[in-house]
Parts: sequence; structure tokens; C-alpha cells
Amino acid sequence: MLPESENLENLSNPSFIKSLSIGQNWKSKSMRIFPEEFVRSAGEAFVHRVVLSVLWNNSWQCWLQQEKNGLFMVEEDWDEFVDDNLLDTDDTLLFTHQDTMYFQVRIFKKDGNEITSVPLEGEPETQPFHQETTPAYASANGGTSSRARKGYAHVENPKRYLLNPRNPYFEKTLTKTNIVLYVNTWVIEEYDLEFSPPNTHMYFLLPDGEKLDGYTKDYGGSHSFLGWAAVCERCNLRTGDTVVCELELSGRVVSAVRVHLLDE
Repeated sequence: MLPESENLENLSNPSFIKSLSIGQNWKSKSMRIFPEEFVRSAGEAFVHRVVLSVLWNNSWQCWLQQEKNGLFMVEEDWDEFVDDNLLDTDDTLLFTHQDTMYFQVRIFKKDGNEITSVPLEGEPETQPFHQETTPAYASANGGTSSRARKGYAHVENPKRYLLNPRNPYFEKTLTKTNIVLYVNTWVIEEYDLEFSPPNTHMYFLLPDGEKLDGYTKDYGGSHSFLGWAAVCERCNLRTGDTVVCELELSGRVVSAVRVHLLDE
């Protein structure tokens, strides 16, 4: 159930709601379809795939398939979104079209309270301070079938990986195919970070000294960097792997991301 303040008429961007009816579950085919009127109004904004992002900056790429009775998200991709977010029968999802193929998905419980952090099946033993998950690049050999929760393990003393111990940093645990590296809001606030305008050139600095090109992006207020897929491919990263991302700054502006692989 949505709180009254979240009614669709109060939202500036095109939005729609998904909730379960009697006899449905979140993996029912009817849950994978886009509303017909929404597709008509969006035109060519999304045809082949969409990216679903949540408030804690995880995201899922869902490929689309056109059928006689509508436009559907591919079953495997949608089911992974459902599983990773532990959707319950009384949950309500608010989909808001942010930019081209990008959607923000907000999850509300029966009492109207919104989920704002990674849902867990049980309370973790420890909650690492610099911990966040992000999608991984899918390798040519596959290997993205395992679930991300196995990668929530804390990195022991992540500061020892930093080139400059005074630099901002955070951990990233890879979960699913994507092309974007998100910087979580609390990281930005803690270090008082600033970002160049969208599409500004930046660098990813790899452990072997190689530099890969990247670009700044802002998806619905979420600061991120394109070029992450190439980094994951070059470093042979897989689902469940964790890396330490060290931010190189020019003043308070992020100019590069230095990627540290964990010791075996």
C-alpha cells in the first residue's frame, strides 16, 4: 500500500504501480507485463531492455520481449529482481520512468513503510560500514547465475588496499550484469563529494596500472560512472566478487576510481 503522499498524480515522471491480486504471485506472468497505456505513451523510449534501480543503488537489467498481448520483461531477469528483493505478497511496487530505459522502483510494505536498504533474509552478524552491492559484468563464459547475497561478507581492513589512506573508498560486491558503477548516497555525504556534469570524462585505474575510460552519469539523482562493464571484463570479475573502490579527487570532485582486487 502506498502512502497518500505517493499517489501517482503527485509524481512528476510517468509512473505505474504493481501489486498482487488473489491467485497471483510475484513470478506470475502478469507481473512481468508493462501497462499497455504506459507503453503507448512512452513510444520508443524502451524496446529491447530496461534497467530497474532501487533506492540503495542496486540495479537489474531486464531484457524485454514483445508478445501479442503486450510487452513483457524476460522471466529469468524479472525472477532475479523478485528473489533479490525478497518481495512479499503484500508489497506494492512503484515504477517511475526516469530516463530512456531507466526505471526507479520503490518498494512499500503493507503498512505503507518504504524499504530503503538491502533486504536480508536474516539479520547479518555484522554490518560493514563501507558495504554496498552493484551489478557485475556478465562474462562470455556465463557465470552470473549465483545470487549476490553470498558476497555480503565484510572485507577485512579495506584501508590496507588504498594507495592513499586519506582517499574516500567503498566496497562493491558484484551481483548481476550492468554497465554502471553507482556511488551510494551515504558515501557522497560522508566525504562531501562532488561530481562533474553528466558525460564528463573520467578514468578507472586498474591494479596493473592500466587506465580505462569512463564517463559520469546521473540517473534520477544517483551519481554513477559508465565504463564499469569494461573494468569487470578486463579484471575478470564475477558475480559474488568484492572489490575496493578508491576515489581519486580533484578538490572534492571525483576524477577517477581506482579498483583494488582482494587478496586470494
